[in-house]
Order: sequence, then structure tokens, then C-alpha cells
Amino acid sequence: MNEIEKLRVLIPHWVEHNQEHADEFRRWAKTAGEATTNLLAAAEAMQQVNRILESALEKLGEGNSDASQGS
Repeated sequence: MNEIEKLRVLIPHWVEHNQEHADEFRRWAKTAGEATTNLLAAAEAMQQVNRILESALEKLGEGNSDASQGS
């Protein structure tokens, strides 16, 4: 497995993991008092990270044999 193939496996895992964190941040924000805004901002930042990772995955070809197509 080359580095590109590894990234095609890792990125979806990272996105899922980040989503779990974002969901948890939102749950905790409900009880965070003055820190609510910060936790919600962190959740949104995590969503932005996921959008960037998903864009990277598209550029890597999402497992297609020719990663240069669709760029």
C-alpha cells in the first residue's frame, strides 16, 4: 500500500473521528455556561476541518486507480 492509498483509508477515519468530537462539543455546550460559545465554535471548526479533509480525499481519487481524474 503506497502513501496515497493509506491516505484514502485514513482520511475517512479522521473525518468520522472529528465528527464524533464535534457532536460531543455540541452536547457539552448545552451545559458549559460562559464557555458555550467557545465549544460551539470548536464544533464548527471541526466541521471546517472535515470539509478540507473531504476535499483532499476527492483530490486523491477516493480509491480510484487514477487519482488525477476530476481534479
